[in-house]
Amino acid sequence: MKYQLLPVHCLEWTCIFRPGAMAAAVLRRRWPGLPRLALDPFAGAFDALARRRFDPPAKHSSSQRIHREPIDAAQFAERLPVLVTDYSLRPSWRGEELPRLLALAAEKRADGPLHFGGTYDETGGMLGCYAFYGQAGGIANLLQIQASGSHWGVTLDALIAAAREMGCVGITGQTQSRFMPQLFGHKDVFFRYAGGTMVRSRIAEVTEAVRSGDIFIGGLMGDRWTRLSSDDFGRA
Repeated sequence: MKYQLLPVHCLEWTCIFRPGAMAAAVLRRRWPGLPRLALDPFAGAFDALARRRFDPPAKHSSSQRIHREPIDAAQFAERLPVLVTDYSLRPSWRGEELPRLLALAAEKRADGPLHFGGTYDETGGMLGCYAFYGQAGGIANLLQIQASGSHWGVTLDALIAAAREMGCVGITGQTQSRFMPQLFGHKDVFFRYAGGTMVRSRIAEVTEAVRSGDIFIGGLMGDRWTRLSSDDFGRA
């Protein structure tokens, strides 16, 4: 059918913080009726033994001039279009389209509330931003991450640190070609096939952008923002 496969975007990455608690969270998601008392003591004991092995990874930058802080949806919507301008193929959000999209994304419930954060330099300029779903005791789910230039590493560090501090037991998200080197640099990260991502176009410029990986796709430019991707409509 002449589709172009995007192998990197077919993968999902997961970073484990507390393996026992993460396994318990997966089991409770699959079988919501499981009592916490049947899982939590074993998960806690295992995590205590494995604590040293799953300590936070080394940061990609030791610069004290780069810092992270939470932001709101309006700040995220203002900055994200600027951070994606170096892609040949990218969305052209107009007016209130992106804020509206984020408002719809915030309606998802399966993985907890939607949180936003940004990384900044010493002058207050934003270097990167991220949006993820998360809550204490659950598995954080990345919606979108974006950074400028060489600042993918510190932005990924900030995302993982924010999820850890929230009390999440791990974090998962779709891979992107531009921060694969940083993902490979983190310990306790593994990858799995999540589903085929393919593009078909008769426009030569689009085909070339897809071939070279110069395309902004996934996350908000996909279906991860919709409740249909995760929420269970069969339960109250």
